[in-house]
Amino acid sequence: MKIKSLIFLFALLSVISFAQTKVNPDDSAIKKSFTYFVNSIKAKKIDQAVSCIYPKFFTVIPKDQMTQILNMTYNNPFMNVEIQGLQFGNIEKPEVFSGEYFSIANYFLKLKCNVSSMNDDMKKKVSSALMSKYGKNNVTYLANEGSYLINANMKTCAISKDKKYWKFVILEKEHKAQLKKVLPQKILDKI
Repeated sequence: MKIKSLIFLFALLSVISFAQTKVNPDDSAIKKSFTYFVNSIKAKKIDQAVSCIYPKFFTVIPKDQMTQILNMTYNNPFMNVEIQGLQFGNIEKPEVFSGEYFSIANYFLKLKCNVSSMNDDMKKKVSSALMSKYGKNNVTYLANEGSYLINANMKTCAISKDKKYWKFVILEKEHKAQLKKVLPQKILDKI
């Protein structure tokens, strides 16, 4: 009986260790590049963050406009948005389209949005917008701080020519039509 138990345990450990070695080898490069992007935003180095965005995306939103949007979001004195955490979910195996690699990565951001300097009407609008975008269960209001805690479940498309350095496009359903100019249809179908 002990031998059967040991064989079963060995087989189970072999299956588990094999499953872990089957991890996408590109995961670490994608995670490293995306973490650099998020940390750039967190450190309010917006130009550095914009350099991490896929260049073709700037045919949809010009680079200077994207810089302004990120500055208004993360350097806004009326609504201070702070990135408190980043976790990765599933990262798909890269697919090749026109000589570039594309991989969809799921990630989770923990955000804190301080709205204490806003009037009540603006706070209600922000609350409504956050709950609409992230879901009621993912937004918590901390009345004592005048802040919202947000658990944002998001997707990005990582794009690379060499599978070492990755650029990104944030994937959101509401912007899918605009992304047709930037991403292959097979990637768009996954949004």
